[in-house]
Amino acid sequence: MKFFVDTADIVDIRELDEAGLVDGVTTNPSLIAKSGRDFIEVTKEICALVSGPVSAEVTALDAPTMLEEGRKLAALADNVVVKLPLTFEGLKACQGLTADGIKTNVTLCFSANQGLLAAKAGATYISPFIGRLDDLGVDGMELIENLRIIYDNYGFETQILAASIRSADHVQQCALAGADVATVPPSVLKGLVKHKLTDAGLEAFMADWEKTGQSIL
Repeated sequence: MKFFVDTADIVDIRELDEAGLVDGVTTNPSLIAKSGRDFIEVTKEICALVSGPVSAEVTALDAPTMLEEGRKLAALADNVVVKLPLTFEGLKACQGLTADGIKTNVTLCFSANQGLLAAKAGATYISPFIGRLDDLGVDGMELIENLRIIYDNYGFETQILAASIRSADHVQQCALAGADVATVPPSVLKGLVKHKLTDAGLEAFMADWEKTGQSIL
């Protein structure tokens, strides 16, 4: 499973990219607003920083303007993926951009039927929102499992990009369910390495090593 980092914070992206943990980046209007920076400027900087896909979201609600915005975003860098809402207008724009050879990420997916339509529209990625479904008392992971079955049944090439991930447990469940990608906040991605037994084991090793009085260097 690939890891995308869900942020517009350049510092976090650079740190995770240097550690070899970033396969791509996802952004949205809320994350851009949080960064306090110019949308086009920060998108260009992220695209220059990482070699993988960078999702940049349109803000229009009608298909013709989504197409115009999408083509402008795609022209910013070769690794831009145009992010579109899972609406009827968004699906029309997805078909148009796909026909142009532009990669797309259809976002705000909350049902398998929505995911099926996005795949038929030619979406490169589909973003099912796990955490937001969990908030409503619905098993978000079931959506990942159902999309995996449907896409495999019909040979759709659309990749399942699990989104709205809140915990390490979410990441593990997505991997088990067959998600192609998980887009994860920096704090969650960094936290995946943590385990109390790892910390305890390392502490014991270092204490024993100190007793030897030796040095490797």
